[in-house]
Amino acid sequence: MRFDGTAAYVAAPDLSVAVNAAVTLQRPLLVKGEPGTGKTELARQVAEALGMPLIEWHVKSTTKAQQGLYEYDAVSRLRDSQLGEARVHDVANYIRKGKLWQAFEAPERVVLLIDEIDKADIEFPNDLLQELDRMEFHVYETGETVRARHRPVVIITSNNEKELPDAFLRRCFFHYIRFPDPQTLAAIVRVHHPGIKEALLTTALTQFFELRETPGLKKKPSTSEVLDWLKLLLAEDLGPEDLRRDGKHSLPRLHGALLKNEQDVQLFERLAFMARGQR
Repeated sequence: MRFDGTAAYVAAPDLSVAVNAAVTLQRPLLVKGEPGTGKTELARQVAEALGMPLIEWHVKSTTKAQQGLYEYDAVSRLRDSQLGEARVHDVANYIRKGKLWQAFEAPERVVLLIDEIDKADIEFPNDLLQELDRMEFHVYETGETVRARHRPVVIITSNNEKELPDAFLRRCFFHYIRFPDPQTLAAIVRVHHPGIKEALLTTALTQFFELRETPGLKKKPSTSEVLDWLKLLLAEDLGPEDLRRDGKHSLPRLHGALLKNEQDVQLFERLAFMARGQR
């Protein structure tokens, strides 16, 4: 089984190497990169390319590692005991299986996505070390040990919001998704917008990279945002001549798809004002 991208996902050669290396080593693949560079979508495309089911665990700031294993619903059991329910005598009725448990007990090998692990508490990665290493965990309430029937392909994403523990990093195969170069980004656009005219694509991407490389930009627009922008340009049936700007620093058409905060909009307005004053 090899991953070389899919018809819907353009994977750079180094990314394909990283995915295949992690699968061969049977280690989690830790993927970092700017938001919007396709980290989450990578797991979905790997699952499709390898013909495996996908289980997604989206991590929030309040997520605990234990939730990925299981949760014991003591409140429901107490309520049922007060109502005299017969099911109260079997504690297994009150065990809620987490995403890791689902992946471990799956009848076939699956892709397990642990998405945005850096959102959780700093101890979150360390709390999963043993389970991801040994592919098993103990359920204290029932006394059973859950072991993986098939070792899942684990893909973990991070937006680099906080540093991950060294002990966790040692157990992963690491890859950083660099922002695509113009040729790769053009190939990605053609996948999502087949039939786009080359003149419009060239003009739009030239403006996009000029905008991205503007010094002082608080949030650089991502791959997903340029795809949204181009979708709007196509919906409005705009051509390259409609994208002409008054100078390099003036705001592009439909810039709300690219610039997501007022500081960056104001930055371009100031730059355009200064450029006009120098004429």
